[in-house]
Amino acid sequence: MPIFLDIFFSVCLPILVLAGLGWGLDRLYDLDLKSLVKLNIYLFVPAFILTRLSSSDLGGKLGLSIVGFTVCIIFSMGALSWLVCKLRKQNPVDCYSMQLATMIYNSGNWGIPLMTLAFSQYGGVIQVFVLATMNLTSFSLGVFLANAGSKERKGWIVPILKQPSPWAILIALTLRSFGNPLEDVTFIWTPLEYLASALVAFALITLGVQLSKTKPPHPGGNLGWALVIRLLGGPAVAVFYTWVFGFEGTVAAILIVGAAAPTAVNTALLAHEFNGNSRFAAAAVFYSTFLASLVVTAILAALRAGWIPWAVP
Repeated sequence: MPIFLDIFFSVCLPILVLAGLGWGLDRLYDLDLKSLVKLNIYLFVPAFILTRLSSSDLGGKLGLSIVGFTVCIIFSMGALSWLVCKLRKQNPVDCYSMQLATMIYNSGNWGIPLMTLAFSQYGGVIQVFVLATMNLTSFSLGVFLANAGSKERKGWIVPILKQPSPWAILIALTLRSFGNPLEDVTFIWTPLEYLASALVAFALITLGVQLSKTKPPHPGGNLGWALVIRLLGGPAVAVFYTWVFGFEGTVAAILIVGAAAPTAVNTALLAHEFNGNSRFAAAAVFYSTFLASLVVTAILAALRAGWIPWAVP
């Protein structure tokens, strides 16, 4: 119970409070969701990626292994979602929406605080590798899935190339190779830091506004399956891949717990931006965020009890 309360009050409750503020403000003032989404995708998110990736300690064999592990998790979730859709005889558009909700998970504003709480020594460092991979996936594959799930799709290559986040990753990696000289340019770096620091709050407030403007469906049908795949399938597949990649101890435990993260807020933003099933995406984010604390608590208890011999933290 103390573990559950720590995770709930330190990680889950602040997320729900910020989303609730967005919901309440929209109810009072009917905020412009389209503008909020564009500010997130084209300003706050790329600033966060550029500053965090260019100044974080990424590199080495371990980092590449974690990137490979994360890619395997992403595509396994996509394959599992597609299989469930085919067995349930769903149309391709619904399959794309489910894949978007299960493949791209919240390794940033959920994963970073969670790892810092549960694994104070190594959690945040390892999670940066996952975050970089997930950000690149969100604004490449995520754009494709959001656009493919839209009835108004007009192709996907051009929308991906127009996204600033992949370019922010490229710039960040280039800066790192030169010792990140941009940090010394105060009039550029300081505004980027301000934007990056504001991302978590602004994204969650935007999510609250989106939830206010849509009526989330009950967590059944495709949505229920998406929640099961994301919250239970994710860590189950992660257990297998930690064994395949040879991760042990705390590193393996961190990656397993991280794979139980809820659906990323960015999926709801992308679904809205590209006219996908934003109602489904927002509901997946909402329900998975609320339920993730229960799942993570159970996984942490199992790991500490030694149920997975190679992943005892």
